[in-house]
Amino acid sequence: MRTRLLALAAAVPLALGAPATGLAHTGPATQAATATSASNPCGTVAKARPHYQHVIWIWMENHSFNTIIGSPQAPYINSLASQCGLATNYHNVTHPSLPNYIAATSGLPIAALAPFLSDCNPTGTCLTSAPSIFGQGETWKSYDETMPSNCFGQNFGEYAVRHNPAPYYTTLQGCSSFDVPYTQLPVDLADGTLPAFSFITPNVIDDMHDGTVPDGDNWLAGNLPAILNSPEYENGSTAVFITWDEGEGGTSNTCATNTTDVGCRVATLVISPSTVAGSTSGRLFNHYSLLGTAEQLLKLPKLGQAADFPTMIHAFHL
Repeated sequence: MRTRLLALAAAVPLALGAPATGLAHTGPATQAATATSASNPCGTVAKARPHYQHVIWIWMENHSFNTIIGSPQAPYINSLASQCGLATNYHNVTHPSLPNYIAATSGLPIAALAPFLSDCNPTGTCLTSAPSIFGQGETWKSYDETMPSNCFGQNFGEYAVRHNPAPYYTTLQGCSSFDVPYTQLPVDLADGTLPAFSFITPNVIDDMHDGTVPDGDNWLAGNLPAILNSPEYENGSTAVFITWDEGEGGTSNTCATNTTDVGCRVATLVISPSTVAGSTSGRLFNHYSLLGTAEQLLKLPKLGQAADFPTMIHAFHL
């Protein structure tokens, strides 16, 4: 078990929001206060290959690269991009949302994603027995904002189950224990029990799906500093990746290597102590690359298409 029991400063739960209610929306005043609380999070570790014990993914929704990077509506995201790492040629796999979540967590090829193209709930044929990163032997949790109870398999208010891939895996052990509401994250940070792999899903307002770019930017500004100020990050053992499930405005549904369709290119930020501040990479990466990167960092075998695409390890000094 890769988690380490570490004491956390009392300020961390406050930065994330009170565990009883979570933090759904963060206003501009809070953004200004928190955007500098985890200043210079990257480039603080000189050694080329630190041993990463924790990988965190944060998934946002439905915005192409050009609507995020350089946008005045996303000052916090752009500050992170300048302070850390930015993949400038990163691609989703297809459209709509759900098949991207399944591809990124299982490595299933695009031909096997057909059952998920309707953004269906995890019932009937909208399930898979494929292995996933959630069940490769490492400790894991999904933290889902506004989800009413563990491993909830239906839409509920601002919670969209299609943005929570764990319930779609029929052979996955532990969904009822480890696919949890987002309010569990500050508890795990405070207890020093952050798992090896974490999948964080904001609700449909805060991930920009139904909300605006400022909504998502404010949410990240109000929530990410608690992770970056945690002992798990400050001791050099945690890498964080922020990506978008898919772009918009294009015409192609075959996106993993499509470098011309605007709807196939999304921003992906790499935040780690060893990532050189302000680093960028124009190498072609995609959601399969993200899967392979997490697996390589956690010393797990690569699933499916993750073995067929380059990881981001060397490009971002991980």
